[in-house]
Amino acid sequence: MINTDSALPMAGKRGLILGLANDHSIAYGCAREARSQGADLVASCLNQKASRFVEPLTNALDVRLYACDVEQPGELEALVKRAVEDLGELDFVVHSIAWAPLDDLHGAVIDSSGSGFARAMEVSCHSFAQLAKLCAPHMRRGGSFVTMSYVGASEAVPHYGLMGPVKAALESMVRYMALELGPKGIRVHAVSPGPILTRAASGIDDFDALLLRAHQKAPLGRLVTLEEIASLCIFLCSDASSGMTGQTIYVDAGCHAVA
Repeated sequence: MINTDSALPMAGKRGLILGLANDHSIAYGCAREARSQGADLVASCLNQKASRFVEPLTNALDVRLYACDVEQPGELEALVKRAVEDLGELDFVVHSIAWAPLDDLHGAVIDSSGSGFARAMEVSCHSFAQLAKLCAPHMRRGGSFVTMSYVGASEAVPHYGLMGPVKAALESMVRYMALELGPKGIRVHAVSPGPILTRAASGIDDFDALLLRAHQKAPLGRLVTLEEIASLCIFLCSDASSGMTGQTIYVDAGCHAVA
């Protein structure tokens, strides 16, 4: 049911959040924050195997959960259809999915396979555009799309490899989608968090060293938390950010600002 307590910032807002994996995932943090602020939600995880781990989390939040593998034909369309059936319309969408084949992710960019690069782009980048095409007609009052990037999109980060070019494409996608959807009152952003230990991050080689470098480099002298990332994401989904679109916004304790 939609929470109508007007004292809550997201009361009456209806959203779709993709990419729940466990209680450390950014998508879960966003779902928890959105619900705490009064939003009504539908969420997705990768498949039925993942749903066994995610369902206890979404049940506790009173969030409806569906499986969606964007590589499988028709699954993204089915997810949006179910979300609209459950919610009536949409006010915001959070896209928190990224993937690349391990051989391509762990190798040099110049050694990446064409098929691996294409699959990484399809899952991590083009699916955001597909999602917007499906959801925008159900955002009759305007709304927000938010996706997840990383500083590796704009500078070369050791061991981030193939995902750097993919995230760079995603950030460019955000700008073009903002231009195209702006006349409909729909805003588009990328959030660029500092490194945190998520299931997706665990696939990156030498991730512990990346965490240590970020901690040492950050002007705030620490890493960011899941709660801080989620708070920014839901702010961008709220009316409080109504004058903003087309940006990549960092929540990384200042790492991006330091050489």
